[in-house]
Amino acid sequence: MKRPEADTFLAVAFPHDEMRILDYNRVVRDLNGLSPDALLARIRESFDLDPSPSPVKPTEPETFGMFVAGRWYRLKIRAALVPRGDPVASLDVSLLQDRLLAPLLAIGDPRTDKRIDFVGGVRGLEELERRVASGRDAVAFALYPTRMEQLMAVADAGRLMPPKSTWFEPKLADGLLTHALD
Repeated sequence: MKRPEADTFLAVAFPHDEMRILDYNRVVRDLNGLSPDALLARIRESFDLDPSPSPVKPTEPETFGMFVAGRWYRLKIRAALVPRGDPVASLDVSLLQDRLLAPLLAIGDPRTDKRIDFVGGVRGLEELERRVASGRDAVAFALYPTRMEQLMAVADAGRLMPPKSTWFEPKLADGLLTHALD
């Protein structure tokens, strides 16, 4: 069987009411030489930061959960830092990348940086905690899921979504391909 060319695209269609976009969370291996306290101080430059006695699953856009040094925090990016006119830069995944991961943790390209990993929302906050508590990772971030309207706005603008910005459910079974016959 011939492999598709690099510029070949396959499309799968699900009715919108049967499709869900879940959060796609991040874990980072180290704190880029910062102590947890120094990281928190730097985060406060762009985010409102509040400790939480329980895991933080964001319930609205522009809000993040963070687990570091055995503790959960709720982060809310300052509204003035959200580029409202840019459908890609205003996505939560972009806000986290551009305002925290790149400048504070030196995660330049999340596609290639070996210090970052991605955890699909179906695995839950427990997986984020487990990975940090085990010592495998130093910090975890829980994100609010990309909304369908945001996805459509990016597509309408002819732009590409950032890497690992959407976790779709249901997942298409591996190896399943359908083709409409005339």
